[in-house]
Amino acid sequence: MPDLLLELLSEEIPARMQRRAAEDLKRLVTDALVERGFLYEGAKAFATPRRLALHVAGLPARGEALREERRGPRVGAPEAAVQGFLRGAGLDSLDQATTVTDPKKGAFYLAVIERPGRETLDVLAEIIPHIIRNFPWPKSMHWGDYRPAGKALVLGEGILDRDTLGGAPGKNTLRWVRPLQSIVATFGPETETPETVPFAVDGIAAGTTTRGHRFLSPDTFEVRRFDDYVQALERADVILDADRRKDIILHDARDLAFARGLDLVEDESLLEEVAGLVERPVVLMGSFEERFLEIPAEAIRATIRANQKCFVLRKGGSEELAPAFLLVSNLVASDGGTAITAGNERVVRARLSDAKFFWETDKATKLEDRLPKLDTIVFHERLGTQGERVARIAALAKEIAPLVGADPALAERAARLAKADLVTEMVGEFPELQGLMGRKYAALQGEPESVAAAIEEHYKPVGPSDRVPTDPVSIAVALADKLDTLVGFWAIDEKPTGSKDPYALRRAALGVIRILSERERPIRLLGLIRSAAERLNYLADTLGLYDEIQHDSAHKRRSVKPEVLEALARELLSFFADRLKGYLRDQGARHDLIDAVFALPGQVPSQDDLLLVVRRVEALGEFLGTDDGKNLLAGYKRAANILRIEEKKDGRAYDAAPDAALAAAGQPEERALAEALAAARAEASAAVAAEDFAGAMRALSRLRAPVDAFFEKVTVNADDPALRQNRLLLLNALRAATREVADFSRIEG
Repeated sequence: MPDLLLELLSEEIPARMQRRAAEDLKRLVTDALVERGFLYEGAKAFATPRRLALHVAGLPARGEALREERRGPRVGAPEAAVQGFLRGAGLDSLDQATTVTDPKKGAFYLAVIERPGRETLDVLAEIIPHIIRNFPWPKSMHWGDYRPAGKALVLGEGILDRDTLGGAPGKNTLRWVRPLQSIVATFGPETETPETVPFAVDGIAAGTTTRGHRFLSPDTFEVRRFDDYVQALERADVILDADRRKDIILHDARDLAFARGLDLVEDESLLEEVAGLVERPVVLMGSFEERFLEIPAEAIRATIRANQKCFVLRKGGSEELAPAFLLVSNLVASDGGTAITAGNERVVRARLSDAKFFWETDKATKLEDRLPKLDTIVFHERLGTQGERVARIAALAKEIAPLVGADPALAERAARLAKADLVTEMVGEFPELQGLMGRKYAALQGEPESVAAAIEEHYKPVGPSDRVPTDPVSIAVALADKLDTLVGFWAIDEKPTGSKDPYALRRAALGVIRILSERERPIRLLGLIRSAAERLNYLADTLGLYDEIQHDSAHKRRSVKPEVLEALARELLSFFADRLKGYLRDQGARHDLIDAVFALPGQVPSQDDLLLVVRRVEALGEFLGTDDGKNLLAGYKRAANILRIEEKKDGRAYDAAPDAALAAAGQPEERALAEALAAARAEASAAVAAEDFAGAMRALSRLRAPVDAFFEKVTVNADDPALRQNRLLLLNALRAATREVADFSRIEG
């Protein structure tokens, strides 16, 4: 079957956009084809620094003919209805319609519309220009005239003038990531010469001519089909597949490092970026002086990676960096890369000299001596300076410390120093080293290990795959930092909306949840939210957040207005609850069990110990995995169904306590259930109060036998009204007992 080959050649495309752009091209073209009824066997997109390419295999040469029957009005219907039917069906008169008789509805008009299949070539010529003109680049540009007005433009197989192609002479209207230079678009079967898809975009006509490597093979050459295209690019020093370029770079880098007795420090994101910078990768090794190894390894890696897009190396079998690096050239140089390597070495040497200067300069000043500078840096115009924020975090960390087993003095000290490295020279040059450099400076000036560790770890976890802090001091500072951020931005109503979260508040909330659950810290958040809010002194005038109580002429005490705190806490805890639900689902918890726990009165947002919610969901899942749990759930659902039916029929709720004496005088199974319910509910309630959720589930498990016996031997809808009512109240008591641990009505199964 025929294939489509499409190539869009341009100036260099930013590496970060290439892979997404290739997938967008594939999606847009194939979706447009499928919408028009053109199915295909397979499609694959490619990207290099200068081109996007797409191969769609197994397209039909022509679309299938369509036959549609459109039912019209009844025979004898008003003229307006008839004319509307004719217009909609594309008929000139009723003579072109048929009459069909329905035994029930009588005679009506029927139009049979037949549309011949369209040529695939014509469909491609229709959809591809639209996709090119509306391509979803994150950033795009338009460029000025690239030829004098009226000059003939030679592209593809013919001589075309922009007037002929529908654009203004000498005027560019297309927006593209970088100036578009040429388009290859061919379609046809393998056994025949493919045809050029007949279209043009802004004066650039589709053709069969492309170019290879900008420097190694700059001449044009002709391509017709995909297999020929890939081979022709190879001969022209272009490797089309980005994953193949990555493999070449990685294997050559490993081999070159091994040959020198070194180990490659692998970096997937850098590898992806470098593969998007070259069409013909050549790996070379450079070196620098040993004296630069005095700089922290992270700083060496940051400067070589960020500024030169090069890989660092370790000494063989060691974690110590080697005074060497690997660069990836886009050229096969005549001198074997000597000049290219020397040029990179000069730049790396200069960058490392700067880093060494920053390192030596920073060491001369203690972190605490840098704190006054934080008072001059605005964190947020409505939340004060970094200095004010540090003071809030330090006070909150000191308050949290006893709750997580940390020394309050160390937690306060770590929090005060946690942001000091933001004003160092090294972090100013390499912001990604914040925290890490602070830890190194703290260790050099003799701070306790827990304090130094907290300076680095209080930012963690940064993402879902990042580790959470382990040291209690780090945990205290990390929680304080994240809670201050959340409370502050909630107070000024800068909450996440839709997909927008400019202050990473979802990440901060997930960080709190992961720390509390993975480090098993039972902490009540409401009190900490109140403490964080009370320290937002910057908001006193702008938000009216505080009541002021004057004790004497010289002193005033401020407290958060209760209604303000209640609203802030309720919204913020609900936000935590939403993030916790997502976290638990990601951990494999059943969605219905999560809903069953969150539906209980007294749970989030009112319940603010998130670890207890996690433990309750885990215990409920384990309980329902047992036979007792499954049978009790079945009994609960049977009881709930009976109650729902009878309450609707009687127009009342059976929500009072059952009459123990009446139950005792009834059948033995009735008496046994009443006694079991009273005991199980009391035991489950006590276990929940003691945070022993497994114990609460064990208490409920003892209901299985009496519930089964009750439904087997006892008729709920007895003839005696008093007996019937009391038995319905017993079923409600079963419902109430289960609600000590979860809302069983939310559980599936």
